[in-house]
Amino acid sequence: MKGDQDTKEISPDLGKDVQIQADIPNGERGSALPTHLYKRRWVIVLLFSAYSLSNAYQWIQYGIISNIIMKFYNVDGFAVDWLSMIYMLAYIPFIFPVTWLLEKYGLRCTALVANALNCAGTWIKVASARPDLFWVTLLGQSASALAQVFILGIPSNLASVWFGANEVSTACSIGVFGNQLGVAIGFLVPPMLVPNVKDVDELAYHIRFMFYISAGVATFIFVLVVIVFQERPEIPPTQSQAQTRISRSTDYSYMASIWRLLCNKAFMLLVIGYGLNVGSFYAISTLLNRMIIDRYPGEELNAGRIGLTIVIAGMAGSLICGLWLDKTKTYKQTTLVVYIFSLVGMLVYTFTLNLGHLWVVFITAGVLGFFMTGYLPLGFEFAVELTFPESEGTSSGLLNCSAQIFGIVFTIVQGKIIDKWGTLTGNVFLCIFLLIGTVITGFIKSDLRRQKANQQAEVQRVSMMATDVQEGILKERKF
Repeated sequence: MKGDQDTKEISPDLGKDVQIQADIPNGERGSALPTHLYKRRWVIVLLFSAYSLSNAYQWIQYGIISNIIMKFYNVDGFAVDWLSMIYMLAYIPFIFPVTWLLEKYGLRCTALVANALNCAGTWIKVASARPDLFWVTLLGQSASALAQVFILGIPSNLASVWFGANEVSTACSIGVFGNQLGVAIGFLVPPMLVPNVKDVDELAYHIRFMFYISAGVATFIFVLVVIVFQERPEIPPTQSQAQTRISRSTDYSYMASIWRLLCNKAFMLLVIGYGLNVGSFYAISTLLNRMIIDRYPGEELNAGRIGLTIVIAGMAGSLICGLWLDKTKTYKQTTLVVYIFSLVGMLVYTFTLNLGHLWVVFITAGVLGFFMTGYLPLGFEFAVELTFPESEGTSSGLLNCSAQIFGIVFTIVQGKIIDKWGTLTGNVFLCIFLLIGTVITGFIKSDLRRQKANQQAEVQRVSMMATDVQEGILKERKF
């Protein structure tokens, strides 16, 4: 290929699916590498979003009807809270072996394992729809929780592996979007499928029906993943990804990568800030039913709708933030602004929850969700920029590990505070830690390493093109 060609089809069999985004240089003059964008990248990210949705739905399906689950299984609220917190607990010990598996065997392997576990968890729950089988439903939820370890850290990795430099943040947002849509459905559907009836047999029927639906969906998605999901494109989409393939194929060490990340001061500050923000979101989601029912008795359906409002607004925030990052590349500034508004949203939600007007709660919860959930893809993408060329899965895994630890602590402590001093005090507790997270985010040094790698490759490419033009002019003069 010639140096002055920016876009050209590769071959007849690939031409329908791929275009060149950078040139193959003359071997003696540079190190720029060929990069292509495949149309099927959108199928891959949407399929990932689908199985992430299925798994996230199961995380919250018990918590949003916690009063009904407590009555059916004859357990206390703390036991039901553990059906949510088991997702957080499972992540902490398993994230490092799972990240190693991702680095060793790739995206397809992790996708297959995730869906197998997710599917198994749903069918175990189908068998647990009896008042004496709480331990079985906990077992099924544990399988789904383990599946989540193979899912949460994937969006930034998948975006980098499949998408171009001006699409990665949007693609990461779509991956996060699927997870948040699952949470939204988890807030909305269970209160509709499982009414608060007194008859135990009727209640068992409704719970079993809910479990059958989630099992059917998970099974269908599993089959699609087996048939469709691919490891990676034949040719990388960006210069930074091409360089990463070379560096990791020669001397990559997983433990050395972990150590380098732990020694990266800016990244570790982001890990703490991310954990405080997302951990707060986990606590709010888990305890939302208790917060609403405490102030608005009998409003199970509206508790679910408020949760839905939080997540739908958050999905909009995620997509807008992703598009904004792709356009502006202002990672530090955007992350800090969104964090500040997350704190403001939490303060407004805290001091309006007890006013006695549900419509106010819907509005303030929506504002909170827009910024708090919109922060998720920002954290992933900022981490990739700060840690390039380290694995996106490893950096995302450490972020999520922090979020799970803070999520468990915040859920337990806020739950105890709510029981003893009320919802207002419990929410003020979270506001304090969001303030700390905002301050920490302000101290992060913006070192956009991935952007620098792409810019350097582009400068090199332009320089080579200029050299080709000069050589052509010299040849013409000789003749």
